[in-house]
Amino acid sequence: MPEPDRRKQSFGGADEAFAHPRLAAVYDPLDPDRGDLDAYVRVVAEFGARRVLDIGCGTGVFALLLAGRGIEVVGVDPARASLDVARAKPGGGQVRWLHGDATTLPPLCVDLATMTANVAQQIVDDQAWQGTLRGAHDALRPGGHLVFETRDPARRAWEEWNREATYAVTEIPGVGAVESWVQLGEVSGQLVSFRHTYVFAEDGQELTSDSTLRFRERREIESDLRAQGYVVRDVRDAPDRPGREFVFVAQRPEADS
Repeated sequence: MPEPDRRKQSFGGADEAFAHPRLAAVYDPLDPDRGDLDAYVRVVAEFGARRVLDIGCGTGVFALLLAGRGIEVVGVDPARASLDVARAKPGGGQVRWLHGDATTLPPLCVDLATMTANVAQQIVDDQAWQGTLRGAHDALRPGGHLVFETRDPARRAWEEWNREATYAVTEIPGVGAVESWVQLGEVSGQLVSFRHTYVFAEDGQELTSDSTLRFRERREIESDLRAQGYVVRDVRDAPDRPGREFVFVAQRPEADS
């Protein structure tokens, strides 16, 4: 089953999966395995980060995980319904939640900024992408790091995005059974569109969420980072998805030129 597109981050827009209150409320139980976040927790420790900006924080899983460890966290997301879910969780008051994206941040001085779960691929527009990198750079203290992941386009992950491979029925307490599946739409250059479908057994309501991801090449991303003033320190493998992802580690220089 393909890794789901968990966040959309682009000048205030958000897919229905994150913006529709009914879908935001069931997002976590439909995607309960967040082992992908373990590597980011290790990155926080690696850089000794005490202040973290979680770009595209969604329902707050990663932000709350860090807050529970005593980290000061700012979570920003364009989907208000997802933020409402995040705020209502235990410990939600420990995180500073912001409605918006990386281009609308107040002054910050964080040690680390992250875009987990392929947030970066949801930013398909060039202007929005450059604005996001610039906004994260401005939010970092000198010497701070930006860490994010994107799928390796050579692996052609979208070839597995069909109903046969992704269909599931999930029993959710207080909600009932929810059917869900993904269907590939169009592949056009770097852009891949697809649709998530959700059917609620309780009342038969069917909701859909259309998404588009951009599969950028590694060299292109490295060039974009340098253009926004970063030093690319490393491009790693995702330990839970070896050979499938690029994990970029970029740093705002101690003294910006």
